[in-house]
Amino acid sequence: MEPFNAFYNNVVTLIINPLIGLLFAVGIAYFVWGAAQFILNADNEEARKKGKQHLLWSVIGLFIMVAVFEILRIVLNTFGVALP
Repeated sequence: MEPFNAFYNNVVTLIINPLIGLLFAVGIAYFVWGAAQFILNADNEEARKKGKQHLLWSVIGLFIMVAVFEILRIVLNTFGVALP
């Protein structure tokens, strides 16, 4: 079982964790982009509407990512699986 644990730890450490960080960074960048569109296009109602949509969907996406991460953490702690 030790080779599987080493493989699992490597996959989580080298692939999954950086991928999660990248997704959070993309979500935050999308939020900042939407805020910039909303603020910089104060005179254009259509562009402000697009900015609002970017803000809304980025917040929803970030909320879902945090919720899934926390639910996964709770489930793993319940079953005693240690995260690497």
